[in-house]
Amino acid sequence: MSGIIERIDALLPQTQCTKCGYPACRPYAEAIAGGEAEINQCPPGGDALIRELAALLGREYRSLNPRNGVEQPRRVALIDEARCIGCTLCIQACPVDAIVGAPKLMHTVVTELCSGCDLCVAPCPVDCIDMVPASGADATWDQARAHAARERFERRRSRHERERRERAERLAARALKAKEDPDAVKKRAIIQAAIERARARRQGT
Repeated sequence: MSGIIERIDALLPQTQCTKCGYPACRPYAEAIAGGEAEINQCPPGGDALIRELAALLGREYRSLNPRNGVEQPRRVALIDEARCIGCTLCIQACPVDAIVGAPKLMHTVVTELCSGCDLCVAPCPVDCIDMVPASGADATWDQARAHAARERFERRRSRHERERRERAERLAARALKAKEDPDAVKKRAIIQAAIERARARRQGT
């Protein structure tokens, strides 16, 4: 099974856009291999991908499912830098680390890395991101770019998992330290008493 999953995943565009109904390209490949998903759910791959998957798997060709979107020329994200407030929400949403910037500073899209997933658009609180037609060399999303996008996606996922693990470890260490504090019970009692007094005042008692 793993072999066919790898072959399916190698055909997918690695935009990680979730339009197929799965959180990333790899889970979609696994669902196709397991017979849980159809081969016509990837708008970025479009008709060419559907035909490749049909040939690989010996399945009947089906046109792109409109519920997943429509096939269209490649687009990339463009940030109106004058309106950007540096909130970093777009950076957090980008699955392939194609947006650079820092908190409270202007962000920008590295268009040659942008997969066109458009996941950065919705989180922007000031609507300063548009999806525009890609031009020049950026209009082509070939296997080399797909492979590079997959690697960036995996590195990003590994980084986030490491950060979550380190954060959990810090919280656990802090909780253990608080538990070992001889004055911890007294402090909690003081805090609880303050909460009760505030609640009583709000209730007018």
